[in-house]
Amino acid sequence: MGKTLVIAEKPSVAGDIARAIGGLKKVGDHYEGDSYIVASAVGHLLELKEPAEYEVKRGKWSFANLPVIPSHFDLAPIKKSETKLNGLKKLLKSKEVDKVINACDAGREGELIFRTVYCLVGCSKPILRLWISSMEDDAIRSGFQQLRSGRDYDGLHQSALCRAKADWLVGINATRYFSLTYGRTLNIGRVMSPTLALLVQREAEISAFVAEPFYTVQLDCGFPAATDRMKDRKDADAIANACKGKTVTVKSVERKEKSEKAPALYDLTSLQRDANRVLGYTSQQTLDYLQALYEKKLCTCPRTDSRYLTSDMAEGLPVLVNLVANAMPFRKGIAISCDAGAVINDKKVTDHHAVIPTRNLQNADLSGLPVGERMILELVALRLLCAVAEPHTYSETAVTVECAGAAFTTKGKTVKRPGWRALDAAYRAALKNAEPDKETEDKALPDGGRLPELSEGQTLPLSGATVKEGKTSPPKHFTEDTLLSAMETAGKDDMPEDAERQGLGTPATRAGILEKLVSTGFLERKKSKKAVQLMPSKDAVSLITVLPEQLQSPLLTAEWEHRLSEIERGELSPEDFMGGICAMLRELVRTYQVIKGTEYLFTPPREVVGKCPRCGGDVAELQKGFFCQTESCKFAIWKNNKWWAAKKKQPTKALVTALLKDGRTRITGCYSEKTGKTYDATVVLEDDGRYANFKLEFDRQKGGAK
Repeated sequence: MGKTLVIAEKPSVAGDIARAIGGLKKVGDHYEGDSYIVASAVGHLLELKEPAEYEVKRGKWSFANLPVIPSHFDLAPIKKSETKLNGLKKLLKSKEVDKVINACDAGREGELIFRTVYCLVGCSKPILRLWISSMEDDAIRSGFQQLRSGRDYDGLHQSALCRAKADWLVGINATRYFSLTYGRTLNIGRVMSPTLALLVQREAEISAFVAEPFYTVQLDCGFPAATDRMKDRKDADAIANACKGKTVTVKSVERKEKSEKAPALYDLTSLQRDANRVLGYTSQQTLDYLQALYEKKLCTCPRTDSRYLTSDMAEGLPVLVNLVANAMPFRKGIAISCDAGAVINDKKVTDHHAVIPTRNLQNADLSGLPVGERMILELVALRLLCAVAEPHTYSETAVTVECAGAAFTTKGKTVKRPGWRALDAAYRAALKNAEPDKETEDKALPDGGRLPELSEGQTLPLSGATVKEGKTSPPKHFTEDTLLSAMETAGKDDMPEDAERQGLGTPATRAGILEKLVSTGFLERKKSKKAVQLMPSKDAVSLITVLPEQLQSPLLTAEWEHRLSEIERGELSPEDFMGGICAMLRELVRTYQVIKGTEYLFTPPREVVGKCPRCGGDVAELQKGFFCQTESCKFAIWKNNKWWAAKKKQPTKALVTALLKDGRTRITGCYSEKTGKTYDATVVLEDDGRYANFKLEFDRQKGGAK
């Protein structure tokens, strides 16, 4: 009897599965035993080929070649993952293996990661599907007892493949078509463009906003009480004048006992939002820190959109909560409780459960972690402790009083049991410059929001009646916190309830989308007081101006999700779905009307002055220097560089062009700080991978000063 090959999505998951099976030894890059071989991918190992790889002319940007619609789609290995791919190929072809278990993540992308490798090899061995959301040993073993035929997930595979092909087609064709039409590179995508449209629309709303004044009358009768807002100052003045010399009568006192549950555990997006608001981290920073914690086995999988845990985790939860509490300095002196039922819900867990710390905290040196990782770990720990803690209970009193025939209202709050908010307050108190908790902050009432004992019909003396003027506020600029929230809910009402993903993007891709918008010049981060606002650039506004509605609306994603769900259920053929995408692109190319008067709509393309010595990308001149245009490369020659300034020189376009071409160039008239004279020399570019450095070489016959 042959062995069963288990393929997980990530090496850490393969390790968890091997541990749960038991009796397996590490052999090179995988685990092996008498009956099982457990191996893994590292996410996607293959990607759709570029147009030029199908046909040379398709790689050329020309209207004549649009739309680019290959007769078939081929996959190419992702270079950095080729070693993993070759290892899986060998195992799938092994004569020892007679069946395969797909243990990739329980979702559309997990299915695609496994099937692309399986199909590339031409494997025909039977597939079984492991479908679990928890990496607890009991959950893994239970999943192995409930394996299903891989054929049951053929529809899921087809929907994943259609999504990948459709994104490729829209991205390639829309980017090329609009770039050619408007004379500069305009990156367009199904998720990126609607995200940009949200930002542009918000700025338009802010620009169009006209503040309107409003007025309230505020009484001082031992506590503040105010009227509703009034548009006319005269009405407010009349009420204030009428109240002078009068007494105040309590008309009603309503007391309600309220209980406030803690917020749910973190998924990736809600963690990114809080980390941005509380710690000032970007979405990408939070993802990077959390990924590092995951690789150190201090936190669970980052890429999740679930905020609950599975029932198999309930038994071990109290132990985890206690050791997390003992590891966190902010919980000292606060009693810890654990209501597991508040965080357990199998129906609300998708590919992965919520982000929580692991038991490895118990033996870890947390003080040795980089600051960013430690701060994110504390935030994740805080949310776990709060989510299972007692509710925050308080009594709320709503009071209406009357004076001179006008009604005035106020509210007071008395905390009964602080519950989870005690932990939250202790955490914030330990942070420097922490944002105050707006839920509990009440500036209007003295004594922490408490009201005196009042009863209906009671008469109170009036100390004063004043008119307060205010103005309506415009919508706020997006921050990463609020934009992520908007992306989560964009188009949600138009999406089918059973859609695997709702909103724009996924938890795993949203940070990358924002970073790409920044790197392509469409989005800028601007610091304002404590917050960092996200502002669309002039070119972003121009792009949304010229894009047709279908490419900037979340409705395209909503439509796709509806049809992809139909493919998954076998109600729509992949051919019909792809046919609709191709028809949409042909129609776009054939009927799009160029917006008139757009000659100066976009910033002219940057002039390339040479190739980057670090990555081979284009180096272009910008206002402050010469920068590599490759998104991930940081190569730069700054115009205000101190080395050049000391010689009373500045890098020019011609000089930088020569340096990038030959690595050296002759310069004249350099100033010597030692002698006060000028000299000629050859400047040599030396890039160390982090900084662009320079040195001087001199003609030996003539000598010279350095």
